[in-house]
Amino acid sequence: MVEGDKARLIAWGLELRAVHTRLREALHVTLDAARAGETTALPTRELLLFCHGFCTALTGHHQGEDRTLFPAIAAEHPELAPTLRNLEQDHAMIGTLVAGFETSLGRDLPPDQLESHLEGIAAIMESHFRYEERELLTVLGTLALDANVADVLGPL
Repeated sequence: MVEGDKARLIAWGLELRAVHTRLREALHVTLDAARAGETTALPTRELLLFCHGFCTALTGHHQGEDRTLFPAIAAEHPELAPTLRNLEQDHAMIGTLVAGFETSLGRDLPPDQLESHLEGIAAIMESHFRYEERELLTVLGTLALDANVADVLGPL
């Protein structure tokens, strides 16, 4: 393996952590916008923009993993099939929570209820990210995947 190949392989683990960090930051910005909202008004335009950006980024990240990253891992590491299934189940659960949150934005809900939706997403998302990093970072250091990072980990 030449030095450039080694750097590319190590980069997948670094990229995964970087994407998780950016998604955490996007969630915190969205939570701050929800907390700053008026108790009687529909969500502010700023909150809607933050929520749309966060929800789109999180969904895109999980779709990229399901479509490209996890099949590549499964091909090289079939022993990780149960772990990948767990991660895909997490993606489905988070997707359901995100869809519920997006639906709640169209209702006249007070900010504390919107914040509760986001806190639920945050709890599952954080647990998922930690599990994913714990189980896959070592594997990502050896994964032979020649693909665009944005296609694999989402357009962040």
